[in-house]
Amino acid sequence: MRLVVQRVKNAKVDVEGKTVGKVDKGFMVLCGITHEDTEKNADLLARKLCNLRVFEDENDKMNLSLKDVGGELLIISQFTLYADGMSSGNRPSFIAAARPEKAEPLYNYFLKKCEEEGIHVEKGIFGANMQVSLLNDGPVTIILEK
Repeated sequence: MRLVVQRVKNAKVDVEGKTVGKVDKGFMVLCGITHEDTEKNADLLARKLCNLRVFEDENDKMNLSLKDVGGELLIISQFTLYADGMSSGNRPSFIAAARPEKAEPLYNYFLKKCEEEGIHVEKGIFGANMQVSLLNDGPVTIILEK
């Protein structure tokens, strides 16, 4: 699994002109799943994500997690995180991305594990054409992978 985590002041995702998920302070997360990923990967990354300390404390040090600041998660599935654009030509290959029949259940499992960490989770619609907008805070962008 590969996560691109952006600290945000707010973020939302629209599908066909309708907002399907939105958060205030927290993380907007792009989530890519590959063939080898398992629930064990999702368990580990859910814990890491929900405890990632990138919010400032009273001394302006990145020392607080989502849990500490009452933050929220907007998690968007994105198979293009496993694009291979360097092998040949200019058209990326997506063969490293898991097929939907594997990726969607694992994505939903990951969402559930984040909720079990006590975090409010919003999401996009798996496989849909989505428009994501956000107000990046910092900017802070972290890549988590397992």
